[in-house]
Amino acid sequence: MKVVGFAGYSGAGKTTLVERLVLELRHRGLRVSVVKHAHHSFDVDQPGKDSYRHREAGAFEVVVASNRRLVLQRQFEQEANLSVHHLIAELYDGVDWVLVEGFKESDVLKVEIWRASAKRPARYPEDDFVVAIATDSADALPQATLRPVLDLNDPHAVAEWLVHNQDRFHYSAPEFL
Repeated sequence: MKVVGFAGYSGAGKTTLVERLVLELRHRGLRVSVVKHAHHSFDVDQPGKDSYRHREAGAFEVVVASNRRLVLQRQFEQEANLSVHHLIAELYDGVDWVLVEGFKESDVLKVEIWRASAKRPARYPEDDFVVAIATDSADALPQATLRPVLDLNDPHAVAEWLVHNQDRFHYSAPEFL
């Protein structure tokens, strides 16, 4: 399995790029999973639905499955700060690519999403895990870099770069798992 992260500030375009990369990689016949970091409390089910009612009743885990879909929902009794590696370990191991959205502090290789118009600092000068920058403003990068600079608005080219460099993204779980 290959793992690559996509990191950047809110509103930079991470979700849009990841969504389009899923399509691009699927068109190449590859199986893709996504791990997404959420900063706030969130729900995946709706009030009144069975899974919601079970969780609200106090179930630690609720698994909902059909012949086309499986959802595992886990409710922690105390805050749990899971690493990206813990979440990758939860995934089906028959996947070709895992696209990690968020987790900008993680130790997985990542593509930084950067826009000059956002007026936010770039992370690549200090983050050794940033292996490329996807941007719509390459001429405005705040610091020169030898890393590849990819066109944020060309997901086909980003997917081509990933596939061409796929050996670099081979994932090995850390020993602490």
